[in-house]
Amino acid sequence: MPYHHERAHSGSRLSILLVTVLCFTPMTLMATPSKGMVEWIRNQFQPQALSTRDSADYDQAFPLLLNPEGFEDGYNPLLYGFWQEVNLHPSTGAICGNGTPYKFYIRQAWGSDHMSINLEPGGACWDYDSCTGKTGIRGAANPNGIPERYMNKIQTAWMTPFLNKFHWKEHFDAQRWNTVFLPYCTGDVHSGDKVVTYVNSENSEEKIVWHHKGMRNVLAAIAWIKQNLQTPERMLTTGCSAGGTGSLVNYYWFRKHLNPERSYMLNDSGPIYLTQGQGPSLPLHKKIRSVWGFDPIIEEMKHNLPNFDEHDLGTLVNALSAKFHQDRLAITQYYQDLNYSSYSYERFYSDIYNDPDKESRQQKILDRWHTDIESMVKQLDQLPNFAYYIPHYRALNESHCTTIVEFNGSDIQENPTMPELRDFIDQLLDDEMPLQSAIERDTEADYNKPFNPFYALLNKFLE
Repeated sequence: MPYHHERAHSGSRLSILLVTVLCFTPMTLMATPSKGMVEWIRNQFQPQALSTRDSADYDQAFPLLLNPEGFEDGYNPLLYGFWQEVNLHPSTGAICGNGTPYKFYIRQAWGSDHMSINLEPGGACWDYDSCTGKTGIRGAANPNGIPERYMNKIQTAWMTPFLNKFHWKEHFDAQRWNTVFLPYCTGDVHSGDKVVTYVNSENSEEKIVWHHKGMRNVLAAIAWIKQNLQTPERMLTTGCSAGGTGSLVNYYWFRKHLNPERSYMLNDSGPIYLTQGQGPSLPLHKKIRSVWGFDPIIEEMKHNLPNFDEHDLGTLVNALSAKFHQDRLAITQYYQDLNYSSYSYERFYSDIYNDPDKESRQQKILDRWHTDIESMVKQLDQLPNFAYYIPHYRALNESHCTTIVEFNGSDIQENPTMPELRDFIDQLLDDEMPLQSAIERDTEADYNKPFNPFYALLNKFLE
């Protein structure tokens, strides 16, 4: 599809940009403008069309589909520093689980040719109870679609320092990049491609039609980004929980289509473990593979990532590491995570699900979680460009998601060279530093930290 739609008359837009540049650009920068700044300014009034960037994007099973010409997506190319809501037309394939329209958010940074892509967390679902948000069943975020003015909500915009550039404590380079936020409303860790009818097991008359179309939402967002924003010189793909898994599963698509010069990934608490035919996560993988429509996606992955074994989803880690061997990839999670681990095992093992004792049930979950973690550590130790940072415990959100709220508390005291999570993130984004990994198996240090009333209040809110 050729690119014809113009956001503003190029002449008036150029005038506005030139005035802005003259008023706000330091004289030293004007005297010797960088290549990135020159390209960025040019791109503001003459963006490079998606169809001219890479026509091969259409020659595949999962094409990038643009909004129809004339569709009002709500984007203002001259607005910087504020969140903007971008609407996607249903013809792009983008849709929420309940059938409502999908939208995402961007915040442009003046003069930046770097991009941070953040995928929202929020559970998962694969039956009537979990997709409708039935009480007592762990389900997925936004089962009723994405709320209006979503980024005006404190719990969204301040969810993580990656989104909150005015964070009270955490300050790092990526907060000043162009930022893309992909909300989550499909229950499939941003990765499905199937429409399913779920029936209430207690009343067969009650049914819902659910759109597990997370991957289509990601592809539609990528198409929009390619059409409207500058190709990033540096790109970070990240997210926690479902967003972490989504950053891993969709990294191939982000990397292929947006094609940055330098690329980084930080998967926070969304691992895809090796199963090797019998690992603890195998029942979960079998379930989501069938329910979320993974088989065509897996076939595409197998074709483009030679090191990917279609029979073991955990080999995606090896495949991405080999395919993008110059990229810097990482995962961070807690050793005692009781949230993602519960999703992974609780409903698939009768000895867990039927155990009436809470502590015993939790220990059975963590035993399997530890088995999977240790297998992953051995796997990643063989990959030179894929690091891990695994602190033990934090008294927040069931020790789930190391990067939400703040990085504080996600530390490994026994590691003198990289004690804090912020050290690990700084290292990941510094191309001059070698990647290092760390894991904390100390069962006492984190539990002996002083009581944190702020975390206690947040835990009440998250219940």
